[in-house]
Amino acid sequence: MAEAALPPVRRLVPAALVLGVALWFAFALGNIAGSGRELALAALFGTAFGIVLQRSRFCFYCVTRDFLDQRNARGLLGIVVALAVGILGYHLIFGAFLPVPTPGRLPPQAHIGPISWVLAAGAFSFGLGMALSGSCISAHLYRLGEGATASPFALLGTLVGFFLGFLSWNTLYLAAIQEAPVIWLPHHLGYAGSVALQLLALAVVALLLWRAHRKISNIDSGNAWQQRWPAATGGILIGFIGVLAYFRLGPLGVTAELGSLARTSADQLSLLPTRLEGLDTFSGCATRIKESLWSQNGAFVIALVLGAFAAALSAGDFKPRMPRLNEVVRALIGGVLMGWGAMVALGCTVGTLLSGIMAGAASGWLFAVFMFAGLWLGWRARQYFGWH
Repeated sequence: MAEAALPPVRRLVPAALVLGVALWFAFALGNIAGSGRELALAALFGTAFGIVLQRSRFCFYCVTRDFLDQRNARGLLGIVVALAVGILGYHLIFGAFLPVPTPGRLPPQAHIGPISWVLAAGAFSFGLGMALSGSCISAHLYRLGEGATASPFALLGTLVGFFLGFLSWNTLYLAAIQEAPVIWLPHHLGYAGSVALQLLALAVVALLLWRAHRKISNIDSGNAWQQRWPAATGGILIGFIGVLAYFRLGPLGVTAELGSLARTSADQLSLLPTRLEGLDTFSGCATRIKESLWSQNGAFVIALVLGAFAAALSAGDFKPRMPRLNEVVRALIGGVLMGWGAMVALGCTVGTLLSGIMAGAASGWLFAVFMFAGLWLGWRARQYFGWH
């Protein structure tokens, strides 16, 4: 039985080699003067994050589709678990940074954004885009490790979407974002009240999901190693990684590097406004003009793909195939919608939603509501047009 639970050597060896490359990547970054320690740690977190995403199938669109199609709520409950673990961990850390959550002060780097209709529009666009493209940005990254050949087109579309977001930023900022309130729950409820309210909300969501859940027979015929990890296990690990990452580096996110690449490229081509009003005052997944080759988020994202690649090889999930033309088109269009949404919302499902809710930010909850609304509309469109 023990041997049956292990992957065969033909998969274990290449997986070990890829994992070795990921660890060498972290080691090499650690030798960079000045920021090497932080870059290496970001790469290690990224590797672990990619492994957990791939093995637990932690994809917002995929698990929501499971619920809408089959009333299988396990994946969504895994997200609830991740949020619960993260909320508890974040608030413990906040108590050390800011013993008293005095109004006017925010914890360093936490993803706490302004509340406005722009955030709602960005979240809706992101949800619609992830449904059309078949995955959120983080899932497209881990699916690169599985050989998903449509994902590069979605990520390319995301860069275009970021560029369009930069072009619309000043108008949106002056119209709504500049005066929008930033609501951090501990300011109003204290740490205990913030934790209690959010855990109560998650408990209600979990109860509603469980009441609607239908038991699905396990049709996975693979051995123990090939089977996906339980959603709850993935949720616990995602929450734990999120807390550790924030404690040592900053909140989890996967769009800062993509957005920074788009912003830097457009700036060098003189395609952007001379000034992007207020953009650089935000934390979280806000973009920056790149002044050096490596960034923490860049190291995190590259290591995420490597970690997912190693996990996929070990389980036999690396199965590249040529995408159909309609898949490429949907990936590009969905990517553009996700990129624009992530830019104006200052993050995606990992940054604004996961890290934001963990931090007690009302912006994270608003993003979640409108993101799932856009996702539902995109899912309905796929059903209507027969897109599979």
